[in-house]
Amino acid sequence: MKKLYQIAIDGFSSCGKSTLAKALAKKLGFLFVDSGAMYRAVCYFFIQNKINFYDEAELAKALDSINIILKSNETVQKVFLNNDDVTEEIRSMQVSNLVSEVAALSPVRKKLVAEQQKLAKFESIVMDGRDIGTIVFPNASIKFFITADPMVRAQRRYEELLNKGNLAIDFNLVLENLSHRDQIDSTRADSPLTKASDAIVIDNTKLSESDQLNIAYDHLIKKFPEFHKP
Repeated sequence: MKKLYQIAIDGFSSCGKSTLAKALAKKLGFLFVDSGAMYRAVCYFFIQNKINFYDEAELAKALDSINIILKSNETVQKVFLNNDDVTEEIRSMQVSNLVSEVAALSPVRKKLVAEQQKLAKFESIVMDGRDIGTIVFPNASIKFFITADPMVRAQRRYEELLNKGNLAIDFNLVLENLSHRDQIDSTRADSPLTKASDAIVIDNTKLSESDQLNIAYDHLIKKFPEFHKP
C-alpha cells in the first residue's frame, strides 16, 4: 500500500501559512487544503441565509444542508458551496469579521474536522489551519507553526484587500479584525489555536515567500530524504 503523508501547518490569521501550504503541495505533488476556507464557506452560508447559529436546532439544520467541495489547480484553490463558486465571496471583510465566532462552534468544528480527515485517507495532503497538528492530524508526518509580527500580518492583509479592489478599506480596521480573531481563536473552548509540542516554528516576519518555503522544505527532507529533488 502506498505510504501517505500529512503535512500540518498552523498559525494565526494572515501569517502566510496558506502561501507555504500551497507552495509545498505544488513542490511535492500533494493535495492542498485550506481548512480556513471551509470555515469561511460555512460562515458565508450563515450570513447569506440569516442563520441564527446560536440556536442549536437551526444550526444543526443549516449544517445538514451545507456541502463544500474544494478544487485545486497550480495557482488557486476554488471553493464551491452547494455547487456555487464562492472563492472570492468568502474573503470579504463581512466574513472575516464573523468567521472566528462561527469556527468556535463545536458542531461546526465536528463536521469540518471529519471532512478534513476524510480527505487524507486516499492521498498525501498539505493542510493549513489552526488545529491541524493538534486535532485534525495529531500524528501528522510533520508539523509547522507559522508566526509573524501582528503589524506585518495586518499590512499583508491590507495590501491583499487593496489588490482585490477594496480601496475603501482602513488599515486600522484590518489590524483590529486580526487582533479580534487572534483572541477568539486562541481562547475558544473547542480546539483552540495552540502550537503542537512537536511543531517546527517558522517566524516569517522578515522572510520572503521563497525563504519560508526553503526553510520548511529543508526540515522536510531532513526527516524524509525521499522527498529530495535535486
